[in-house]
Amino acid sequence: FQLQASGGGLVQRGGSLRLSCTVSGLIFEDHAIGWFRQAPGKEREGISCISSGVGSTYYGDSVKGRFVTSRDNAKKTVYLQMNSLEPEDTAVYYCAIRRFICLPAIKNSEYTNWGQGTLVTVSS
Repeated sequence: FQLQASGGGLVQRGGSLRLSCTVSGLIFEDHAIGWFRQAPGKEREGISCISSGVGSTYYGDSVKGRFVTSRDNAKKTVYLQMNSLEPEDTAVYYCAIRRFICLPAIKNSEYTNWGQGTLVTVSS
């Protein structure tokens, strides 16, 4: 199966972007989808997760209140709406899957499969 992240690009400080993660080859409804990001020289950071079923959401502290994740099961797609972007949000953004539920701590090791990443650059 595959995860395809898209929607990255260049945006000015204070702007918005919406990322998409489209999944194929598995039962989408049975999986939670996490978003991660990795800035140059930094470790990969878990920033959001949306569970299967009712779609409970969790966010990392660095994006809470600015980013919103949602899912469209019919389209097998998860979105990450990013608002009030800052230069510190510049990173490659990845989506990843795990079975059913999110864990409050969004850790790399809890996710089994990853997309290829999409670059977000926020200019000052």
